[in-house]
Amino acid sequence: MSLLDIPGARVLPALVFLFGTIGAWCAPPMERTEYELLGTACTVRLYSGGSQSILDAAFARIAEIDSRMTVSRDDSEVMRINAAAGLRPIVVTPDVLEVIQQGLLYSSFGDGAYDITVEPLVKLWGIGSARARVPGADEIRRALALIGYRNVEIDPKARTVFLKKPGMGLDLGSIAKGYAADEVARILRARGVNSALIDLGGNVLTMGTKPDGSRWRIGIQNPQEARGTKIGYVEITAGSVTTAGTYERFFDQGGKRYFHILDARTGYPAWNGLAAVSVVAGDSISADGYDTMLFTLGLEHGRSFVESARGKLEAVFITEKREVYVTPGLRTRFILTDARFSVLK
Repeated sequence: MSLLDIPGARVLPALVFLFGTIGAWCAPPMERTEYELLGTACTVRLYSGGSQSILDAAFARIAEIDSRMTVSRDDSEVMRINAAAGLRPIVVTPDVLEVIQQGLLYSSFGDGAYDITVEPLVKLWGIGSARARVPGADEIRRALALIGYRNVEIDPKARTVFLKKPGMGLDLGSIAKGYAADEVARILRARGVNSALIDLGGNVLTMGTKPDGSRWRIGIQNPQEARGTKIGYVEITAGSVTTAGTYERFFDQGGKRYFHILDARTGYPAWNGLAAVSVVAGDSISADGYDTMLFTLGLEHGRSFVESARGKLEAVFITEKREVYVTPGLRTRFILTDARFSVLK
């Protein structure tokens, strides 16, 4: 769920970018990468209207969002909300309020499997940290009793957030990177940039077309091999591609893989036969929220949800058996390049 709870974690992008021949570009992009924000590698590439001051503004905004929404710092707004659970509402900044409201919306779609109040479970499992372990059944039951997005009370006018039960906790790691990517795009547009690629740890957002006028090709990670190994790619113009997968953070014990995508109904990893879900949407917070939600729903219910969205999002589902299911609106824009995988309908 969250990369924000691993201080200093350096996570390489889950998506591979296929730009074509460098000679087709008018000029090399202006680029900057930082590794200490959002718990991952953050890269912004400007292909038009670039300047150092624009990159400075973009990264200052990422840092601001990170400081407010991380769960690795006790003074973040999210951690102040969590510390006050069952006691009092906390006044928050407009961006934190917006992300929480979006998270509650995705939670309401998730059939109980996806829930932004999953923090007690995330903390209990500790997946991705040195304290990762398989909790006892009683511990999981106690944590599950604290989960429930309906127990988050928001007062938009007062701009407050209140968790009704002591011990509850928010974890915005499944959507914070998407929000940050959208904010970077907003800053770039306001400063005249019309062609750019924003990559926040594999949450990819593109602006416009490539300078040569062609679509962007965003590679889809092979969830069974090392990062940077792709099974194929999708072609997009302006939009976002994000991925949730079992390869991101996990530990193996007793021949079983325990990964970080937790089912809030069971308290255990979302073992449902999926290895990864990539989502294509118009904005990055939507793609980011939906990829985790669709993964927890599983293949059948996830595909049904995408089809009911009527073109607002598309997805690539990859199973542990190397089966690939592409939703209808994306089939002409997905190209499989790894013959070990099979595209099924």
